[in-house]
Formats: sequence, structure tokens, C-alpha cells
Amino acid sequence: MYDVYMKINTPLASPSEGGEYVLPQEPPVLKVSRSIQVPTDTTGMKITLFQYQTCPFCCKVRAFLDYYGFSYNVIEVNSVTRAQTRWTDYRKVPFLLVKLPNSETILQLKDSTMIISVLQSYLDNKSEGLTDLVKCYPTMHYTDEEGEKRVEIMNRYFLMYGQHPPGRTKEDIVDERKWRKWVDDVYVHVLSPNVYRTPSEAFQAFQWFSKVGKWEEHFATWERLLVVYVGAAAMYFIGKNLKRRHQLKDDVRQSFYEETNVFLKALKKKGTQFLGGEKPNLADLAIYGVLTAVEGCDAFQDVKKNTRVSQWFESMGEAVRQHRGAHLITEKANVA
Repeated sequence: MYDVYMKINTPLASPSEGGEYVLPQEPPVLKVSRSIQVPTDTTGMKITLFQYQTCPFCCKVRAFLDYYGFSYNVIEVNSVTRAQTRWTDYRKVPFLLVKLPNSETILQLKDSTMIISVLQSYLDNKSEGLTDLVKCYPTMHYTDEEGEKRVEIMNRYFLMYGQHPPGRTKEDIVDERKWRKWVDDVYVHVLSPNVYRTPSEAFQAFQWFSKVGKWEEHFATWERLLVVYVGAAAMYFIGKNLKRRHQLKDDVRQSFYEETNVFLKALKKKGTQFLGGEKPNLADLAIYGVLTAVEGCDAFQDVKKNTRVSQWFESMGEAVRQHRGAHLITEKANVA
């Protein structure tokens, strides 16, 4: 294990270990909720994202895909029935199905952080294909102290380069990985207790989720109402439990403001537009992604009023919508 970055010319997993990402057969044909087509995407990969529209981890993956200009289809999963994932043993979202060009191979990429790391590695490394890169992220199956079966994806915060990272210092790489872990381990956990702070806020959140996810188009009326009413009630109580588990302040808004200011202070100290400098890095995309999950809720309006996150958030939104990282796809295609 390298303390800064991983070199793909060092064996990390056997081909058989990497094979667990390969689907043994084609998945069923499912209704596509929407299709994002970017003319500059010349990878030839057919990508399908299985998601909940307002899941922070799903939003994080979409921010990455949109920034780099990947074309992809979206399958909206019903969060109560989860009917769209019954065909696979992996029921969590997000996950990606990636059909490789000129091949019948379909990869199932699991876990938002791993998805981002392997696709970023694919873009950064001009000579390696996705099938080889997934072998660098083997999974470990184990049973925890309470008897629950767990799966851990190894190296999921690491990017796989060749001999040297392209134009990046060791400090940049370590800093990016630190903030990516902070998003997953700390920041995302202040969202639910804030969004579902009161019964009325929980109901408001699910009404917004329904609107932005276009649930009336994708689900039967009874399914949509079940998710809105049952989901809002359940998440109100779950939010209370999460508040205690993650030791948030009695006024959970204060925890939201404080954690937002943690990264804003780091940004101010850096003196650049983004944590990545003059352009966003994976940490910027992760923070932006999870915030978009709640931008239609009172909690997000309050955090904009009580912190200075708005300017950074608007700059990130513009960069993502304009696919400003799309040149990496073009460079990858030119080399291939």
C-alpha cells in the first residue's frame, strides 16, 4: 500500500477477484427515467445509473458524471419497494451498470466512492481500461461483532495512476482524499437530521423529492403516495436517531452551519476558487453533490443564509452543468 497514491503496475487483486464486478448475465430491460446525452462523450461506454434522485450518495455520483460529461441513463428506484433492483444481489444505490464498447461485458460498479475513484482513474490513466482498473478495488466480505454480514471495498479512496500522478503534487492528492473521507464520514451525516428536523419539514422534503424526481411519471399513484407519507414519517424518527448517533447539537442547524464552515475555512485558507485550485477536484464534487440532495429544502436555504457557501455552490453548479471536465474524456479517446 502506498501512502499517497496507488500504482496500477503493482498487483492489487487477482483477475478472479476483479471478476466480482462482472455481471454473469444481462440485466432485465427496465424503464429509463431519463437519458443524459453529451455529444463530447466518445468513450463508447453505455452507462446506467440506478439511484434515488435525492440520495446524497447518488447526487455525488451524478455531479461527477455531469462534470466530466459522461452520457448515461437513469433508472429511478422506488425507495420503498425497490422493485427495480430485485434482479441483483446488490440492492443498495447508487450503482452503475457499464457496458464496455465492442464487448458483451457489463460491469456493475458499487459504492459511490469506488465508482468515482475507478472512473477518475480511467480518465487519468491513458493506457488502462476499466476492466483492469476494477481489479484494484477488491471487496472484502466479513461478519461484524453483531453478526451482520458486511462488505468493504478496498482502496476506494485511492486513484490508480501509472508511474506518476498527472500534474499533481503529493499534498494535493492527500488533501483531496482527506476531504472526500470527511464528506462520507462527517458531512453527509448532518443532512438527514436537518432535512427531517420536524414532521412538517420531513413532509416538505418528500414533496420536493417527488417533484424533482418526477415520481408521478415513474411510479404508480399508490407507490408515490406510499413513499411520500410513509417515507416522511419514517425519516422523521430516523433523523432523531441519527442526531443522537452522530452527536449533533440540540439545534441541528448549528451542526450544519459549523460543518459547512469547516470546509469553507479550508477553502479560504487555500485562497482559491475551489478546494482543487482553479478547477474542482473530487472533494469539491463530493461536497457539491451531497448539498444538491437538499437544495429544495428549508435546511439548505438556512445554510445559505447563515454561511458563505452560496458563491462556491453557484460556481460549482456552473462548472458541473457546463461539463468543464469533458476534455479528459476527449484526451482519453485520442490516446485509445
